[in-house]
Amino acid sequence: HLVESGGGLVEVGGSLELSCVGSGATFSDYAMGWFRQAPGKEREFVAVISWTGGSPFYSRSVAGRFTISRDNARSTVYLQMNNLKPDDTAVYYCAGHPKYLVVSTTDNAEAWGQGTLVTVSS
Repeated sequence: HLVESGGGLVEVGGSLELSCVGSGATFSDYAMGWFRQAPGKEREFVAVISWTGGSPFYSRSVAGRFTISRDNARSTVYLQMNNLKPDDTAVYYCAGHPKYLVVSTTDNAEAWGQGTLVTVSS
């Protein structure tokens, strides 16, 4: 079970930090990722991080602006989003799977959160 928080309304160039808390399973057994779905578009990959917090990987559209991190003691994964743009407006979902490549290359993660809305105003 995953629950996201931290979404909201922000101006262009602003920052937000999303959080996702896991429960019901051993959080450190899962690679964790963030995905997003903009209005009228398909869900897309944003970032992934390994069980131990290493190997962060980002989509081209967010690389250099977003940072994924995790705290296994708190069963939480974070997404720090800086220099936000209108195209970043979307519902953001966290997802987890035991296999890093499933999160980084597919839409088939084992667990998904309910999503949190991020709106970037211009």
